[in-house]
Amino acid sequence: MNRLLIKNGRIVDPANKIDGLFDVYCVDGKIVEIIPPNPPLEKGGASGDFKVIDATGLFVFPGFIDMHTHLREPGYEYKETIKTGTMAAAAGGFTSIACMANTNPVNDNSSVTDYILKKAKEEGIVNVFPVGAISKGLRGETLAEIGELKDAGCVAISDDGRPVLNSNLMRLAMEYSKLFNLPIISHCEDLSLALDGVMNEGFIATKLGLKGIPNAVEDIIVARDIALSELTGAKLHIAHISTKGAIELVRNAKQRGLNVTAEAAPHHFTLTDEAVTGYNTNAKMNPPLRSPEDVKALKNGLKDGAIDAIATDHAPQNIDEKDVEFDKAANGIIGLETAFSLSLRLVDEEVVSLNALVEKLSANPAKILGLHTKGSLKAGNDADITIVDLNKEWVVDASKLKSKSKNTPFGGWKMKGKVIKTIVGGRVVYEG
Repeated sequence: MNRLLIKNGRIVDPANKIDGLFDVYCVDGKIVEIIPPNPPLEKGGASGDFKVIDATGLFVFPGFIDMHTHLREPGYEYKETIKTGTMAAAAGGFTSIACMANTNPVNDNSSVTDYILKKAKEEGIVNVFPVGAISKGLRGETLAEIGELKDAGCVAISDDGRPVLNSNLMRLAMEYSKLFNLPIISHCEDLSLALDGVMNEGFIATKLGLKGIPNAVEDIIVARDIALSELTGAKLHIAHISTKGAIELVRNAKQRGLNVTAEAAPHHFTLTDEAVTGYNTNAKMNPPLRSPEDVKALKNGLKDGAIDAIATDHAPQNIDEKDVEFDKAANGIIGLETAFSLSLRLVDEEVVSLNALVEKLSANPAKILGLHTKGSLKAGNDADITIVDLNKEWVVDASKLKSKSKNTPFGGWKMKGKVIKTIVGGRVVYEG
């Protein structure tokens, strides 16, 4: 029998409305009880030998859930594998991750979903939840077998990495997703307007002589998808939101009672397009890093609840795909291992409270993805737990990160807030 006792930690569990010093009892991968410190071990029927973790001076959170990760397997194992990706997730405090469908072959059928789940069971150290494709081959032409994907274990559908530009196909996808109670995670990008843009349109792009991507590229598809969500009643989740206009559209949709949620990535609320200066390809991503005005809007959206979740959009790229001219470089950065420390800055800046931050990293992603036994530390839930030291400082050394790829713009940054232990199903899978 697997017994774990986490003693004397400060529990912050927004979904359970708990914030204080408590002990957490876990038996056979489930949370049994949360009670004030120093009770007898027999309390609540939990008896026998417990492995004890002394969390004095530390914070104990529901395990973080990243609802937007690229694990690259199958097909691109030279960038990342399920094994290395889950190791990076654990190091970042993530006990569950949802992996996007843009693999090779694309996760548009049950065979690929089965493969991902099998590999995750054999080699992964955190929970892996596949996201199935909206369209076959991510081509945006015909729908994938959405019911088959749901039955195989997919928790959402998305063509992330590419937008679904055919509005009728997106409408049909929403109607089917509603039948199967799956959220649609939308990559909002008008490709005809983006053209060959490689960074945010503005002063920095002009200065560097690089083709810019205007905010309207995102805003147009966000507006369309909200209209389709209103038409169909489907659950719509906006991935990696980055513009002031898109945030306002989501805020308005929520005020009108629509079933619309959104996520923001730490790089988008931490950096501006100025990070591209010097043609830094580790600052090249899609959506691109935006203006200071957009960063301010992201923080306001996180503050007032227009943005529900923080997700990494962890996108490993091999050095050969980044060590090239800026316009030829691949998009994306790794984000699992720096996400918490970057997000903690929001608390120091008084953008959000610690409770609100934890909610955006745990309870809200669990709710959006329908992970009913995750996201809180209530009795009966899975014993997925993240223990952190909010004051511990560390420096990002890309060479020491667990991810197979090292494409981060945060190398050398001094961070505050460190994951000390990550616990999945009552077992410690990472110790910092």
